[in-house]
Amino acid sequence: MNLERELAHLPRPSEKRIAVRVSPAAERRIRKGHPWLFDKAIRQQSHDGRPGDLAVIFDRKKRFLAIGLYAPASPIRVRILARGKPTQIDADWFLYQVETAVEQRLPLLQTNTTGYRVVHGENDGLPGLVIDRYGETLVLKLYTTAWVPHLRDVMAAVNKLIQPKRMVLRLSRFVQRQTDALYGLVDGQIWGRPVRNTGVRFLENGIYFEADVVHGQKTGFFLDQRDNRARVEKLAAGKRVLNVFAYTGGFSLYAARGGAKEVVSLDISQPALANAMRNFKLNQANEAVAAAEHELLVGDAFQSMKQLIGNGRRFEMVIIDPPAFAKRQDEVERALTAYGRLVRLGLKLLQPGGILVMASCSSRVKANQFFDLVHKTAVGVGRPLQEIERTGHTLDHLIGFPEGAYLKCLFSYVV
Repeated sequence: MNLERELAHLPRPSEKRIAVRVSPAAERRIRKGHPWLFDKAIRQQSHDGRPGDLAVIFDRKKRFLAIGLYAPASPIRVRILARGKPTQIDADWFLYQVETAVEQRLPLLQTNTTGYRVVHGENDGLPGLVIDRYGETLVLKLYTTAWVPHLRDVMAAVNKLIQPKRMVLRLSRFVQRQTDALYGLVDGQIWGRPVRNTGVRFLENGIYFEADVVHGQKTGFFLDQRDNRARVEKLAAGKRVLNVFAYTGGFSLYAARGGAKEVVSLDISQPALANAMRNFKLNQANEAVAAAEHELLVGDAFQSMKQLIGNGRRFEMVIIDPPAFAKRQDEVERALTAYGRLVRLGLKLLQPGGILVMASCSSRVKANQFFDLVHKTAVGVGRPLQEIERTGHTLDHLIGFPEGAYLKCLFSYVV
C-alpha cells in the first residue's frame, strides 16, 4: 500500500513549537512519569496551536521538562511523548517507539497467537494511540486528533515492521465529533485489501476467531482478556457454563475447548452472538468444541439472569465480564451497585462448589475496592467465596501509569 500517497492530504505539525509553563502540582506529576497535562494546569502558553503541534513544557525555572502532542479541544491539553531532556520527535522517533513495543510482544508469537495489542497508548509511550493486530490486519485507534498530523509517520513505522495486508482506522466518539481536525479521515477507513463481510480471522492460543474490525466494539475484539480466557479453559471440564456479557463468545469458546458440556452465551447484541456462533463453527475440528452444547441467549444481562433463576437453571461456572460501568469518577458508586447486583444474580445461578469469574474493566474502580465488594456481597447473601486467584493485565496491555490499571478479575469457588 502506498501510504505516502494515501495520506499526502494530511497536514504536518507546525515547525513552531508551543512553549508551556505549568502549575507546581502538574510539574511534579510529569516528573513522576504521568503522561497527561490538563488544560487547567497550564499557567502560561506562548501561542495557540493546532491539533498535533508539539508543545514543550518548562518547569518553574524555565528548564525543559517534557514534550508532547497538543490538543486544543481536549481537557487533556498535552499528551507527553518524552521527558527529562530535549528530544527530536520525528519519523525515526516514532519508528523506535513502535519497534520497542513490537519487540515486547514477541513472546506471544510462541503461543500460536496472531491477535494481540501492538501499542497500548500511554503505557507504550504513545498516548492516545492504540494499535491492535488481527493476523494480517492492523487496526489503529485514535483517542485524540493530535495524532492526525503524525499518522503517516506512525503508519509507515508499523508497515515497515509488520507489513500487514491492510490497516483499518478507528476513531473514538470524541475524535469523530471533531470533523474539522480529521481532514476527511473517517471511522472504519481501510488502506490495503478490503475486509470480507464477516470480518478478519486470527488465532488466540490456537483458537480461531473472527473480528469485525470496521464496526465492532473497541477495535473488534477484547484482546485484554486472553489470559483469563485461558484460565477458564483449565477450569471448565465437565461443567455447565454461563457466560454473561459474552460479546462474540471468547470465554464461551475457551470453556468449550476445556471440556465444558454446556455453554450459554448471554449478550444483548444479536450481531455479537451471531459472530459467537461463527467462531464456534470455525473451531469444529476440535473435538471438545464440537461436543459442547452451545446456547445463544439474547437479552439484557440483569433481566435474563433473573429469568434463568426463575426457570430453575443452574451452572457450575458463571463468568461475568461487564462493560466499563464507571468512565467518570461520579459514576463509581453506581458502578459498584451494578457489580453487587451482578454478583448476587451470579451466585443464585451457581451450584454449591461452582466457580464465579467476576471481572471489571473500569479504571475508576480500584482493584481492592472491587475485590472487597465481590467478597462482601457474597458473604451478605450467605455464600462466601474461596479465592482461586486474582488477575490483572496481560503482557500486551502493560501498565505505565496509575490510570492505566483498569482490568481486574476474581476467580473463586462458591460455598
